[in-house]
Amino acid sequence: MRRGAWILLFFTVFASIRLCGQVVAVKTDVLSDAVFSPNLSLEFSLGGRLSLDVSGHYNPLGSQQDMHRWKHWIAQPELRLWRCRPFAGSFWGLHLLAGEYNIADTDLPLGLYKGTKRWRYEGFVMGVGLSYGHQWILSPHWGLEAELGAGFVRAGYDRYRCAHCGELLGSGHKNYLGPTRVALSVVYMLR
Repeated sequence: MRRGAWILLFFTVFASIRLCGQVVAVKTDVLSDAVFSPNLSLEFSLGGRLSLDVSGHYNPLGSQQDMHRWKHWIAQPELRLWRCRPFAGSFWGLHLLAGEYNIADTDLPLGLYKGTKRWRYEGFVMGVGLSYGHQWILSPHWGLEAELGAGFVRAGYDRYRCAHCGELLGSGHKNYLGPTRVALSVVYMLR
């Protein structure tokens, strides 16, 4: 799972080196927080009507009380084109995503990995998508952002017999076309 931290660090350092002195926003998606997927986003103005949003989700823990497991990390950089100016109003986005996961004894939405109640899945995921969003300015430093995106995701996996045992049952991949980004974020602007 350390690979995800390095990818997120790379995007953050790359963006901050090129963007010294620009406007920066720090965000958290409260919808992801509500489903126990801690996250943080940094968004940098690139000048004109463009910005770069780099978000990361990281959940290293499974449930301590039972066998439920939903460990993951996801990095999701997004290039945004704003209607008027960055950090105010509507925008279109092009995002990438990459991450790793370890899921067991959990029902996933949209019928993904129907066997997760019986088996454990571990793997790597990558994808691309388009999104549309809007940011409302609440005060000089605070804002609220809503975003919805869809795209294509390819997930490779290894399937294991149970949540903690190591008996490999097989490997494969799944392709997914549908929602890839749903967010309601609280935004804090650094100027």
